[in-house]
Amino acid sequence: MIDFTGQVAVVTGAGRGLGRVYAIEMARRGASVVVNDLGGAMGGQGADASVADQVVEEITSAGGIAVASHDSVDSPEGGEAIARTAVDRFGRLDAIVSNAGIFTSIPFDELTPDDWRRMLRVHLDGGFYLAQPAYRVMKAQGYGRFVFIASSAGMFGQHLEAHYAAAKAGLVGLTNVIALEGAEHGILANTVLPFGISRMVTETLGDPKVLEESGFFKAIRPELVAPIVVFLASRACEFSHQNFSACGGRFARVFIGLGEGWLAEPGSSPTADDIAAHLTEIAATEPFTVPGSIYEEVFAVTERLGITA
Repeated sequence: MIDFTGQVAVVTGAGRGLGRVYAIEMARRGASVVVNDLGGAMGGQGADASVADQVVEEITSAGGIAVASHDSVDSPEGGEAIARTAVDRFGRLDAIVSNAGIFTSIPFDELTPDDWRRMLRVHLDGGFYLAQPAYRVMKAQGYGRFVFIASSAGMFGQHLEAHYAAAKAGLVGLTNVIALEGAEHGILANTVLPFGISRMVTETLGDPKVLEESGFFKAIRPELVAPIVVFLASRACEFSHQNFSACGGRFARVFIGLGEGWLAEPGSSPTADDIAAHLTEIAATEPFTVPGSIYEEVFAVTERLGITA
């Protein structure tokens, strides 16, 4: 059994929905959990301390260990305070599940700069503001696990969600670099792209009957996402720099592949006309590789060119 006894985990956005499920499951497996939630509305307005407090009560009533954090991830001070809560209360910090977020649906041509910045501030900036102080703690202790909650909206696209998709895709980039830099310090970082019924769904559907009648919404219980999140946050996970989708009990790796492409003759000056002429090769998805970093892509090209990077 995957066991978190003696470990400390922070779960942001843990007062409701998927975050609450992650926190409860990790606590059930022995983790001391910092339940972080500002308690705001789905659009980010307001605050309610009781949202996090209720989950802490739920965990402790079941014999687990938890403490509430009401700080917002959307400022450096908030991120620092969340990490400090874990260290001050429990003496260490082993796992971060970066789940806090807001959600609004706005057509691209109607997005305001404020809409854009608010979304990135909570998801992307918030991911960084907590990850950096947590990373420093993990680096000092020689161990850590990051699980960033990304989204298929960012990897594949979703109508009315340019701001949300950009923020979530940004978290994938952040994860990639933490995975590379953290490797020598025992720090692993991966992402999960979840599908789970939550306020994000219930508060944006116009017709409540859709929830009652839709087989899909019945199939995406939050509990079906928790297994992959909990695994990636645990000592049992020994890999990094990967993304996983969790949807209705189906768990699958999500990856960005690089096609072999067309290589212009070394020393030549390819033109746009050459691109058109070789478009089939350039756009082909087979064969492909999954580079572990930007360096692997560069080295592969220089090898084909017969030069040294």
